[in-house]
Formats: sequence, structure tokens, C-alpha cells
Amino acid sequence: MQHSSPVLEAAGAAAATVSVVIVTYNSASALPALLGSVPAGLNGVDRFEVVIVDNESRDGSADLAEAHPIRPKVIRMGRNAGYAAAINAAAATVHPNSHLLILNPDLRLYPDAVRPLLDHLDMPTVGVVVPLNYREDGTLDPTLRREPSMLSAWADAILGGTLAARIGWGEVVGEPSRYDRSGPIEWATGSALLVSAQVRRTVGDWDETFFLYSEEVDYQRRVREAGFEIVYEPRSKVMHASGGSGASPRLYALLTSNRIRYYGRHHGFLRTSIFRLGVAAGQAIRYRRGAPHRAALYSALMPLRPVSEFQANTRN
Repeated sequence: MQHSSPVLEAAGAAAATVSVVIVTYNSASALPALLGSVPAGLNGVDRFEVVIVDNESRDGSADLAEAHPIRPKVIRMGRNAGYAAAINAAAATVHPNSHLLILNPDLRLYPDAVRPLLDHLDMPTVGVVVPLNYREDGTLDPTLRREPSMLSAWADAILGGTLAARIGWGEVVGEPSRYDRSGPIEWATGSALLVSAQVRRTVGDWDETFFLYSEEVDYQRRVREAGFEIVYEPRSKVMHASGGSGASPRLYALLTSNRIRYYGRHHGFLRTSIFRLGVAAGQAIRYRRGAPHRAALYSALMPLRPVSEFQANTRN
């Protein structure tokens, strides 16, 4: 059963200004806080709708969403189809003139968070806008990124991600001053992305072959290649409880293999081999820190497996 937002019902057949898309997978513990933050977060937005896409959760996430007072539309995928596939399923149900606000389920919007993002879309060259992310303890969550490179892979491996980010060599943009000002970026993590309707029509679907992780890197690269800017806007604020890839060997292994998969699609065999070796070296250095690093090392050294193998093993 699907529900539509009361705001959208009042607008009749008109397109929502913003379609909020939330992909859930066993997200019942986090989802109520996000849904509760949506109305205040979208203060000043004329029309919006909320679309929940559930990847066959076993904890009642879809039922919880359907019962929530904001009455989101709920799409039950019937399988764990992956993050990109769920976004594509949501996008196929909303008006082509609606901007997509893609949110992780463990996120919360600060009041008035979305309006500053929308302001940038008045510029036709801007295709994606991202907010400032805070952690639960109120500290900055550095979500801005550089395009993966051999330098970033080896700097992160040898120096560690924190130091590499601080000196500007790592994939993470770690300079605190960069988070104080708005402006174009290469890409940002996919916790909160506002994607313009024009980009949706121009760039098309998200690449479902990634299943989970690196799909946002791929999508934002295609956005840039289509001639659009990705802009960071610190006036927009969200709180992110963060994901679980670092604690799960299986997820950390998939994150690692998809980093290599993405890099290999845009570079030749030699460069990709050096990149892969850098990733593997970083995990080997941290091998004794726990099972996630051991799983990631194995993933980096072995031939890349089809993501369908991971998908087949995600049922709990």
C-alpha cells in the first residue's frame, strides 16, 4: 500500500518542488527521527512529498513508515535490490520536474535545512547541492571528497586517512576552513544530496551494478561530465548518525571492492593496479586492528566479484 504526502495531495496533480527519497534496509530504529524532522527541515518549500523505498527490511521499517503521520509513499521492493536500484525505483514514480532530495535513513534535518539547497538550483549550471553534516556529538562530519586517485589511495594507506585529509592528499577533504564556505566541490558522500530535475533528465538513472557504495561517486562524476556543478552549502545543516560499513567486515569488503571497481572503469590496467595495491597496502598495515580490515585486504587482493554475489548473501 502506498500513501502520498498531505502536502502533495493539496497540490493536486502539480509537481512537488522536492521529492524526498529515503532508502530503508532494517532502518526502523533510525527512521522515526528522520521522518519527524522532515516538516521543519522543509520549511519554506512550497510542495513536497516523501517516498520511502524499502529493500525488504525484516524489522518492520516499511510498516513503520506507512503508519507515520506525514504519510509517505512507500515502495516495497520485495528484495534487497541495492541502494541505486531503490533510488531509481523512487525516481520513476515522481514527477519529472521534481527535484530529488536523497537522504540516508539515519539522518536528521535541522529546521530550514532544505531551502538554502534549493536556492542554488536557480542557477542552471548547478546540478547537485549538499549540506553541512554534523555527527551525533555535534562535531563536523567531513563529507566532502576528492576524486579517487593513486595519490589519495597511497596517502590514505601510508599516512592514515586523518593525516592525509589534513594535508590535502587524501580522498577526504579534511581542511576545516573548507567547510565554512559555499562553493563547487568534486563530490560528497551520499548521506544527503539534492539532485536537480534537470540533472535527473540529463544524467539518467543511477548505476545499479554497484549495489552499495561508490554509486554516488559514479553518479556525481556523470553529473560533472554533463556540464553541471556540484555545490556545497553550509547554511544547510543535517545530523548524520553514520553508517555501519566500518564495523561490518562484509560491508567494508564491499566498500573496498567497489572503490577499486569504480577506479578501474575510468583508468587503464596499470594505473588501476597501482591504485589497488595502495588500497591493499592500507588494509595490510591495519590488518591487526580487526576483522573489517582483514576482510577488506582479502577483497582488495582477490578478483572483483559480481555484486550479485553480495546481494544473494544479504538476507538475514
